[in-house]
Amino acid sequence: MHPVKTILFDLDGTLLPMDNDHFTRGYFKKLVPKVAHLLPPETFLAQLMKSTEFMVRNNDPELTNEQAFKKDFLEAVGSVNEDFWPVVEGFYAGEFGELVELSQPTPLAREIVEAAVAKGYRVVLATNPLFPRAATEHRMRWANVQDLPFELVTTYENSHFCKPNPNYYKEIVQKIGTSPEDCMMVGNDAFEDLIAGTLGMQTYLVTDCLKEGEKQLPFTHKGTLADLLTFVRDELPHIGS
Repeated sequence: MHPVKTILFDLDGTLLPMDNDHFTRGYFKKLVPKVAHLLPPETFLAQLMKSTEFMVRNNDPELTNEQAFKKDFLEAVGSVNEDFWPVVEGFYAGEFGELVELSQPTPLAREIVEAAVAKGYRVVLATNPLFPRAATEHRMRWANVQDLPFELVTTYENSHFCKPNPNYYKEIVQKIGTSPEDCMMVGNDAFEDLIAGTLGMQTYLVTDCLKEGEKQLPFTHKGTLADLLTFVRDELPHIGS
């Protein structure tokens, strides 16, 4: 097996334990009233879901996820008030941070990433880039990994694809100048995260908040976050100098 040099970590449900559906419901509940004076809540929520779906399916390398989302959203609702995007962006920068109560942070997250870095591994935060940078930074703070030396953090501003599109993983590899064979993807989603394996990456399926995918894909390793910490500390070899 090719030696791994780079570890890609998923965030939601992996380094940041949470029930994804519970989180999403709470997040919508907080976001929708913020724009109710600009767009009827039913219209906004329905289109938010549709445009997110469009962004996930988008395979146009010319469009960032942000551009794909906004293009679809604006085409559907017509022109929105010029206050609209600043209100949404203000929400992500501010109130989104209060949603920490919908997640279950664990000290293991930081210990795992620090252990990998200490052994010479490059690390990437490969969180599905459905959110703006501001919302991703909140979630990194909740997980207490915000100051760790990730070479790349995928957000909707800097990514052109979403999981489970294999091009999402190809873009990461290309950006950091490595090969899929040099990487291991660590995540809790048996479809979206394990699809990285189809490119030649090793995979580690984290079971604490396991999300069974629509298809059962093979994985290289499997275990809890506690198992993952032991694996990184005791089984992964030191690399570099």
